[in-house]
Formats: sequence, C-alpha cells, structure tokens
Amino acid sequence: MTDLAAVKAALKTQAVETPSWAYGNSGTRFKVFAQAGVPRDPWEKLQDAAKVHEFTGVAPAVALHIPWDRVEDYAALAKYAEERGLRLGAINSNTFQDDDYKLGSICHPDAAVRRKAVGHLLECVDIMDATGSRDLKLWFADGTNYPGQDDIRARQDRLAEGLAEVYARLGEGQRMLLEYKLFEPAFYTTDVPDWGTAYAHCLKLGDRAQVVVDTGHHAPGTNIEFIVATLLRAARLGGFDFNSRFYADDDLMVGAADPFQLFRIMCEVVRGGGFSSEVAFMLDQCHNIEAKIPAIIRSVTNVQEATAKALLVDRGALASAQAAGDVLGANAVLMDAYDTDVRPLLREVREEMGLDPEPLGAYARSGWARKIVTERVGGRQAGWGA
Repeated sequence: MTDLAAVKAALKTQAVETPSWAYGNSGTRFKVFAQAGVPRDPWEKLQDAAKVHEFTGVAPAVALHIPWDRVEDYAALAKYAEERGLRLGAINSNTFQDDDYKLGSICHPDAAVRRKAVGHLLECVDIMDATGSRDLKLWFADGTNYPGQDDIRARQDRLAEGLAEVYARLGEGQRMLLEYKLFEPAFYTTDVPDWGTAYAHCLKLGDRAQVVVDTGHHAPGTNIEFIVATLLRAARLGGFDFNSRFYADDDLMVGAADPFQLFRIMCEVVRGGGFSSEVAFMLDQCHNIEAKIPAIIRSVTNVQEATAKALLVDRGALASAQAAGDVLGANAVLMDAYDTDVRPLLREVREEMGLDPEPLGAYARSGWARKIVTERVGGRQAGWGA
C-alpha cells in the first residue's frame, strides 16, 4: 500500500524551475508572435515568475539566458528575485545567434571563434558567481550540414578542450549541465547529438559535469525513461528540460502530447532516487500562441500530476509481480497509478500549503493579466527575435 501522507509530503517539497524566455515573445522559425503585456526586461520576467510561484507554490527558481537576460548588476537582479520569493536558477549560454557561429562555436575550425565562444561560457560562470546560481547549462548548435565539411573527430577534440577549460573555472558547489539535441540546425552531424555523447564528455570532465535530458530532443520511438534510469544509475543525471514534442522538436507544453510518457519518466525518477536528490526539474518551453503565464502554470501542474501518479505506484506490489514474472500484473500496477485521478489529492496538498486549490482559476481572478497589459506599454518586449 502507498503511504498518502508520504506522497503529500514529497509533493510539497517539489520544485520546478521556470525559464525566463518562456515569459517573452516567441514563435516558429518563420514568425515571432507578439502578445500584449509581455515583459520588456528580466525584472518584469521575474514579476511574472513570482505569480507562477504564488499560485503553484512549487516554482521558486527562474533560469536565465545570456545574453537575453543580460543586466548591469546581477547581484541586484538576484536580490530582486529574492524579494519576490524566488531565486535565480540555471544560467543558460547562447553560442548560436552570432554570425561568427555559422560553422559552429566551441567546435568551430577557427581558433578565434572558439576563443570567443569559450569566453562567453566563462562570462556565464562569472554571472553564476554574482547570482548564486548552481548550474551552468550548455547546449550547442554546433555541427555540419555536408559530408566532408569538417573533421568529425577534430570537432570532438575541440569540444572536449573547450568544456575542460570551462569546467576548471567552476566554483565550489557549481555544476555543468550538458544538453544534447538529435539534429537542427546541423543536419548531417551534430556535435552533441545524444545522451551518450554528452555522458562520455561528462565522464571525462568529472563528477560535477552532468547530463541534462531534454524530453523533446530524441528520435521518434526513443525510450526516454531508459535513458533516465541509466543516468540515475550512473549518478550523472543533472536535470531535465521538460517540454513536449509532436513531430521533430520541443517547445510544446510538458505533458501536452504524451502525458503517459511523462508519467513513465517520473516513475524512473522516483525509482532511482532522483526526486529527492540534486536532479533539477526545469521547464524549457516557449509559448507561441497561448497566454504565457497560464501556460507555465499549467505546465507546472502537469509535472505535479505526473509526479503524484509516480509516487502512487505500489512499489511492493510491483516488485513482487516483477520477481514472479507476472507480466500483466506488473503492468497493471503501473496502470493503476497512472489511471488514478490525482487532482483531488493535489487540491488537498495546495490547501495544506495555504494555496488556492485551483492555480489557474486563482491566477485568472487575480487581475494580473489585466494589470500587465495596461501597464506594460511602450518599450521593447522581450523575445528571441526573428
């Protein structure tokens, strides 16, 4: 039997980090769609993030993206976050938007371009020092489009060299999280295309180099929960970028296209001890056509629901069925948990935390959406361009 009190206690400790860029304008490769009331700077992004945390109770951290969130005084930004019940989370680098990076950044054949890219990564560590952030999150668009365009092995050597320099710069308690992506924008070879490549580089670097699993960055049919189980077993799962995919890439809301997959992933997280460890639960999403703040609130509650179901799995019954070779019985234990309507449980958890049991309804009644549309007039809205 599952201890409901323990499940509630675990859910109250959950923390989901929201991405600063999700509060800004975004879109497809062809068009960025502007919305009224979108933040114009990192300070206003933190205001919106504070509302998400206010109504969910489990979103206390905000990931920054440099240079999109560049400010003159990062310590002041961290203090501003703290005053709103937040902390600054992972610092995300950007080595993919400058013209110099057309042929790559840290893997570029030109040493001057590689120096520029590494310099930016070192700047991000400086920002970590100023903000108190623990995690440096790296994703590289590096790769090639044509056979023979560059030396595949040499690019891996350059990657290893650059990562080693940045890893050596990390301070006490700081970590490097290395993300991977199957393809795009490099369509022939991608320099960090999968979890195995990321894992191999992390092993070489040291214990504070960890793999971050982006749930939308895999080939169709990939068993993501197997990757999660393997990395947890090796103590190399640093965190998640939660989102969802329907065809080729991420940026849909987590749990939107395949909530059963999210549940299966969380089952392995609970099984492997990742729920109570140093694994970071981060969202990495853009909201192109839906309202930003409600979409992020919904994403957080989707993660909560999947986690609650995973915590409800009767581990004793599951282990017994597995040991007995009871295929259908073992599957039924998982399905019983997945089919449980955990919304009443989560309403109880929120009430016990002093929160409104319905976060989206509470946000709608708060008047914040009307306030920001009225007040955020003029200036330049935040977004990633295009």
